[in-house]
Amino acid sequence: MAIRFYNTLSRRLEEFEPLEPGQVRMYTCGPTVYNFAHIGNFRTYLFEDLLRRHLKYRGYAVTQVMNLTDVEDKTIRASRETGVPLKDLTKKYIDAFFADLDTLRIDRAEHYPAATDHIPEMVAIIKRLREKGHTYEAGGSTYFRLSSFPGYGRLSHFDMSQLREGASGRVDLDEYGTEDARDFALWKAYDADDGDVYWDTELGRGRPGWHIECSAMSMKYLGESFDIHTGGIDNMFPHHENEIAQSECATGRPFVKYWLHSAHLMVEGRKMAKSFGNFYTLRDLTETGHNPLAIRWVLLATHYRQPSNFTFEAVEAANQALQRIRDFRLRLKDAAGNGSDLAPEIMSCEKTFGEALDDDLNISGALAAVFDFVRDVNRLIDRGEVGARGAENAAALLERIDAVTGLFPAMEETVPQAVLDLALERQLARRNKDFARADAIRNQLADEGWIIEDTPDGPRVKRK
Repeated sequence: MAIRFYNTLSRRLEEFEPLEPGQVRMYTCGPTVYNFAHIGNFRTYLFEDLLRRHLKYRGYAVTQVMNLTDVEDKTIRASRETGVPLKDLTKKYIDAFFADLDTLRIDRAEHYPAATDHIPEMVAIIKRLREKGHTYEAGGSTYFRLSSFPGYGRLSHFDMSQLREGASGRVDLDEYGTEDARDFALWKAYDADDGDVYWDTELGRGRPGWHIECSAMSMKYLGESFDIHTGGIDNMFPHHENEIAQSECATGRPFVKYWLHSAHLMVEGRKMAKSFGNFYTLRDLTETGHNPLAIRWVLLATHYRQPSNFTFEAVEAANQALQRIRDFRLRLKDAAGNGSDLAPEIMSCEKTFGEALDDDLNISGALAAVFDFVRDVNRLIDRGEVGARGAENAAALLERIDAVTGLFPAMEETVPQAVLDLALERQLARRNKDFARADAIRNQLADEGWIIEDTPDGPRVKRK
């Protein structure tokens, strides 16, 4: 089965065929580094992580670029309000972003270009646009003329003929309303409110608009035409439309072959907003004790094109699912002898798992295949039919699945000696029929996040 993706540009499922056989060049919109990224951002970054991992699983060499927007209205405003120089402010949040990626087990892209390091590339594109008649100047700023690109709106299906009254004209804001289609700033003339954030270039003293940044950085690292561009659905218009317009007018070539967009994240059934008290960064959740792997599960487990609802009940359900996998791994360690090597079960699971993800990253179908496998193998273990070779093969399958999903790591956790000592004390208390003491130790360990399981081979200690 070939890989198929829903291409926002065509509004249909399409078989994936990269521009260069065996090679995938992919651009993923990254963070604006004026604050900590929130879980809505990470919903998109995790979908992109699954996309990258699955392409590699299917044998493609992937070159991924994720930009770091470190100069834009929000970063400048935050710098001005806090009195922290722009470079210092953005470095703090760039460092935090990379730490959050590691916390959620998101694989690193090949390139993380920062906008402030690519001003010459932006100026070069703007000059090409100017030479081809796609720009005009006003008040020292350079604007892109939307009317010069007849294809504007084909990604978002924005009908320029239905442009609402008053929405035409120029706009200097980096982000603006989704009802507006306006000539947008490619280069913004220096404004005193920007403080010391400016560059002296052939275009005059000023700074780039947000939209030109992504075109310049994507084309520098991926070429004038590349395979995949992703982002949240909120970036489709106007940001991605503007990227297409300025890029294709500059080069005369198609910009991107496949556009993939993730849907919105809600929290407890409502739009995430500070006014609702349901706005969370990843750090808000981990600092209150929530398991990062369970957070990854919840943000990944709903198909990327469907709106997702983050709830704390879902986090707890994810913890239970993860515990089921950990328990399964422990059971595999106990398998011995010459029973089944599980070859048929493994082949069936991996086939169903891969084909589900081939179908526009159907993560629900992929996870269902894994848990069907766990259920079936547990039944074989119950009957004593799984041998050591089968256990090794099953563990290897989980490693391959983890390489794609990032959800099934081998939890080789060392139990602290103090915990083992308490477990031994409990075992002795049970032998002496001091059940009150044994129960007290069990409860103490449970409060500390440990479970004691009594097995024929003695007590087993594991994380909750």
